[in-house]
Amino acid sequence: MQLSGSRKSKVNLLPQVIRDQLHAFIRSGDMHQTDIREAINQMIEEAGLPEDAKLSRTGLNRYAQKFEGVGERIRQSREVAEVWISKLGQAPTSDVGKLLQEFVRTMAFETSMKLMDEAAEDGAEPISPKALGQLALVVQRIEAASMSSLKVEKEIRSAFAIEVADKTEKIVKTAGLTAETAADIKRQILGIAK
Repeated sequence: MQLSGSRKSKVNLLPQVIRDQLHAFIRSGDMHQTDIREAINQMIEEAGLPEDAKLSRTGLNRYAQKFEGVGERIRQSREVAEVWISKLGQAPTSDVGKLLQEFVRTMAFETSMKLMDEAAEDGAEPISPKALGQLALVVQRIEAASMSSLKVEKEIRSAFAIEVADKTEKIVKTAGLTAETAADIKRQILGIAK
């Protein structure tokens, strides 16, 4: 899990085994950061890594805050998803699809804002063309999915209206109304103007 932007932190340069242990310590919440730092620095020493690979108090604190922030966002996302899934469990598929499209739109917006903030903070170059291209592709795919969903929804509504109109026409004729009245009712259901 890389939590920083383009520059790798000391933690991200550590071997995977040590990083995994660090993540486990942070997630558990059972240890103070001082104890975590001592345990990880001991592992770094035992692995024969250079002295400058050891974590400082401020470096570990900064990393732990970012790690916990990511964890909190994941927890919040899961809670929101559970609420919406429970509310939309019986909803038509198109409503669920629209909700998911909106989630992806929001994530793309937040990602672009974060990239711009990071570039401004670091005094670095603006968003890389590759990252910008990927965001543009995400937006394009969301819009294509949205148009496709809208088209399918219109087709479903149209098919339903035709079915209702045909059944209504039969019922009206059975009730003894004229063919002209039945056709007029059918046109009104289908939204066809004379």
